[in-house]
Amino acid sequence: MHIEVNTDHNIESTEGLVLHVEQVVEKAMSHFAGQVTRVEVHLKDENAGKSGAADKRCIMEARVANHQPVAVTHDADNLHIAIEGAASKIKKAVESLLGKLNRK
Repeated sequence: MHIEVNTDHNIESTEGLVLHVEQVVEKAMSHFAGQVTRVEVHLKDENAGKSGAADKRCIMEARVANHQPVAVTHDADNLHIAIEGAASKIKKAVESLLGKLNRK
């Protein structure tokens, strides 16, 4: 599974941030490693450096083999919470998709 991390111009893409995102995504998607080929993560600061409630956004898009991509968004006060929230949501979305496919 390939994990790609993208940031807007307001968030510095440090090695530590990328490593954190990769670890969170790998943990959330470990059960689907054979079926999910790629996860794209987009991190945004909606208020461009100004503080505010839920101004950090994490968008995750999982590419499930032979299916349309599944995408989720989570907003939070800081990036770590946004990343964790999006990872939880993408895990549930992929579980739902694969569960529906297995029932057919």
